[in-house]
Amino acid sequence: MAETMVTKAPLLGEPLAVELMNTFYLDRGSAQEALDDDAAVAAWLRAVADRLAAEAGLEIEHLAENEVGTAAGALRTLRDALRRLASEMTDDPRPPVTGPELTRPEALAALNASARAWPELAWPAAGEPSRLYRGSGTAAEFAVQLIAHQAVELFAGPDRARLRPCLAPNCPLFFVKNHARREWCSAACGNRVRVARHYRRHQAARQD
Repeated sequence: MAETMVTKAPLLGEPLAVELMNTFYLDRGSAQEALDDDAAVAAWLRAVADRLAAEAGLEIEHLAENEVGTAAGALRTLRDALRRLASEMTDDPRPPVTGPELTRPEALAALNASARAWPELAWPAAGEPSRLYRGSGTAAEFAVQLIAHQAVELFAGPDRARLRPCLAPNCPLFFVKNHARREWCSAACGNRVRVARHYRRHQAARQD
């Protein structure tokens, strides 16, 4: 039996739309693609399966590569659209890692075309009322719809003002600034910035 692939993308506990943006990640100083084929897409969806299950009752923990289908291309298209819109919203000074870069109308159209999930009220006889998302198509296609719907809520809601690009050297990630002192997507990026600053100070001292 073939070994199950594990996603290479970082999972930082961000909203799912931001986690999807972060499927371009930093490795050995350059941005890498974590959704480059169907196996990689299936691996990423399995990695966020618990969150998809909590929001929509989706069961994709054991999603196989051959069950991804058209959702793979749709997920990559959505990711690129989200990065384009997030870049504009945050005045991101970093060069785009996707190409050719989408225009804003193209990115909006791609996002809105995917955001076909809708919330319903669930109220079991022996439990409390709760919100549960519904969608159409396969489980993988529904996952794309759900993430797109959540992206609309992110971009149109209060967290929009807290969305940030990580400005550590070469990092392509985004994050939601959930603490006043948070400046980087992760502790690793913060450490890299501090090391780079120390190196520059050391070099300047040697030149003096």
